[in-house]
Amino acid sequence: MKLIDTPIADLYLIQPQIHRDNRGYFMEAFKNNFLKENKLDYNFIQDNQAQSIRGVIRGIHFQKNEYAQAKLICVIEGEIQDVAVDIRKESATYGQSYSVILSAHNHKQLLIPRGMAHGYAVLSETATVLYKIDNPYAPLYESGIRYNDRQLNIDWMLHEHEMIISEKDLQLGYFDQL
Repeated sequence: MKLIDTPIADLYLIQPQIHRDNRGYFMEAFKNNFLKENKLDYNFIQDNQAQSIRGVIRGIHFQKNEYAQAKLICVIEGEIQDVAVDIRKESATYGQSYSVILSAHNHKQLLIPRGMAHGYAVLSETATVLYKIDNPYAPLYESGIRYNDRQLNIDWMLHEHEMIISEKDLQLGYFDQL
């Protein structure tokens, strides 16, 4: 496994080592010791899986206060554009976003610390996203930012007519309302 820095502190890409042969491939998808060796102390308690069709944008979500969640995101089928937004007010990169392509082909993972908002857009016909979380879902503490927030100015790599947004996500506030 390889830990790759991003421009946002504490936000990392993880590239597993892939062993390929004529039968297919093998990889270690998660190694807690690898995180600990890199001084990343996460206690992931649950795996979540979501399957979506092309054009779906999920997010940009986060949980507040003591219910904030760290996440480890990977794609087991298809391709997504994954986006993390730094909403840690004390951070030098507050308000900045980071975008990366995660796919079943490249096997990259995004490790998102607490205090960041997260969303993704499905770029393939379908995609299955698997992610670990370190804190349980708490509906009273969930929040988010509109996918089309002008201040964040995220290029979702989709045409507007392709975008499929849930009614719930269309009700989210804007970044300057945090």
